[in-house]
Amino acid sequence: MTATIILISIALIFISFLVYLNKFKKAPMPANHEKVIELTDITFEKNIAGKTVLVDFWAEWCVPCKVMAPVLNELAAELPEGYFIGKIDVEKYPRSSQKYGIRGIPTLILFKNGKEVERFVGVKPKGFLKDKIMK
Repeated sequence: MTATIILISIALIFISFLVYLNKFKKAPMPANHEKVIELTDITFEKNIAGKTVLVDFWAEWCVPCKVMAPVLNELAAELPEGYFIGKIDVEKYPRSSQKYGIRGIPTLILFKNGKEVERFVGVKPKGFLKDKIMK
């Protein structure tokens, strides 16, 4: 009897998770904050040179990328002058993704003066990212 209740509970939790995930998959990507730099293969190097930029490698279909989008928008609004958030769509601009060896998304790379200093894969909290950018 107890085992049946546990199995039913697990099944209901799993089904709820699938419904939630499907809903999130269909949700549109939130618009970028005005301080987020939209990068392309052509503009990438120019926009990271001489600055501190956290670049988000993402794709429209990626649920964790959709989770990160509002976090990065909030972070962009809080960063002081001279610190930036950049975003590049790996589907539209594969050359930059290949150059930096992106294997999974979201991947966030912190560049200082055009050089990679740290890399993070997956969903990360705003406070963690802000600490890394500011040090």
